[in-house]
Amino acid sequence: MTADPREKAATLALRRRLLSNSCKLFFPEDPIKIVRGQGQYMYDEEGAEYIDCINNVAHVGHCHPLVVQAAHEQNQVLNTNSRYLHDNIVDYAQRLSETLPAKLCVFYFLNSGSEANDLALRLARQYTGHWDVVVLDHAYHGHLSSLIDISPYKFRDLDGQKEWVHVAPLPDTYRGLYREDHPNPAVAYASEVKRVVSHAQEEGRKIAAFFAESLPSVGGQIIPPAGFFPEVAEHIRKAGGVFVADEIQVGFGRVGKHFWAFQLQGEDFVPDIVTMGKSIGNGHPVACVATTQAVARAFEATGVEYFNTFGGSPVSCAVGLAVLDVLEKEQLQAHAACVGSFLMELLRQQKAKHPILGDIRGVGLFIGVDLIKDEATRMPATEEAEYVVSRLKENYILLSTDGPGRNVLKFKPPMCFSLDNAQHVVAKLDAILTDMEEKVRSCETLRRVL
Repeated sequence: MTADPREKAATLALRRRLLSNSCKLFFPEDPIKIVRGQGQYMYDEEGAEYIDCINNVAHVGHCHPLVVQAAHEQNQVLNTNSRYLHDNIVDYAQRLSETLPAKLCVFYFLNSGSEANDLALRLARQYTGHWDVVVLDHAYHGHLSSLIDISPYKFRDLDGQKEWVHVAPLPDTYRGLYREDHPNPAVAYASEVKRVVSHAQEEGRKIAAFFAESLPSVGGQIIPPAGFFPEVAEHIRKAGGVFVADEIQVGFGRVGKHFWAFQLQGEDFVPDIVTMGKSIGNGHPVACVATTQAVARAFEATGVEYFNTFGGSPVSCAVGLAVLDVLEKEQLQAHAACVGSFLMELLRQQKAKHPILGDIRGVGLFIGVDLIKDEATRMPATEEAEYVVSRLKENYILLSTDGPGRNVLKFKPPMCFSLDNAQHVVAKLDAILTDMEEKVRSCETLRRVL
């Protein structure tokens, strides 16, 4: 950090000259220059304080002192690759194993969620001897080429769908094929996966894996109906494939009720592979793949070693252990359940007041607010969502949108987000929506004031 930080305009000019235009900023029309973070708050160069509702990476809070201290102390002693015997990596693996079903007992450490999902793909293919992958529509699993190929959110704007990728409908009970009035949406959506698998097999394809975010985020903060994953796993395993649960955005207690989001699907459901990233290191580049002995042994049978220069380093594992310590000491999983339920209730109260709020869905501190133009059609209110996010930023609240229609407000703040924060954010949202409704007669005409 320099003694005299440059002006915001100068930094922006340098960024535009030196970085690709593909590297997008939040709020590109008027970006914020963030210079400091603490807990659930971020601060710009003028000292203005923003409530961060975006950053699921800073899982236990920006710059948590215990996490910073753990990294600093280990850095002063040793930081090297994981080919040397060291306590931290085995201690960390042991601690992670205590949070997972007993079957998931072999760990690989990496630097990012993208690396974790790429390794999961390799593991699945080696174990099954198959190549093809089934994914959910609108899914995003990472930025490596192998993962762009299995991310409809990305590949539809690039080279299109590969012949070995098969896309099943997103289990969205608000605007999907089977909605809230369906008697058994879990079975209905799982039957769609079965149909996709059967069609692939008729074409001579063999399924290696089904990949799914335990709670699809880019897809619009979707909460799959309980029982969907077990049904899907049955269809996939019958086809010779494995089930990969992507917990990169939603693991580590964020859902409140459980430590892992896949556990929302039932106590007996166990994926074959679980991938972790983002929150695992509170901003430090750490990621992990957990799998079964059977999958790991098949991977070992190739005779090709797995090595990651920085994955599982003493510092990374010290950080990971500290994150687990903070989660436990500060009871952040229970905190997420409490604050998340409170925030959901406040938002539901607003839904009764503002017709633009079509659906409030979520669990713990993973919540989506689906904005609509019309209640009957549920048409996404895309421009309106962008307007709301921009106004919230003016009120020092950082929020983002996602979903196929870019109309879903996404709440995934640091886990220390408080009851007072929830009240403040919803009060500001209420004021913005009220002001918006006074200016226009309907959501359809809002674009005239944007």
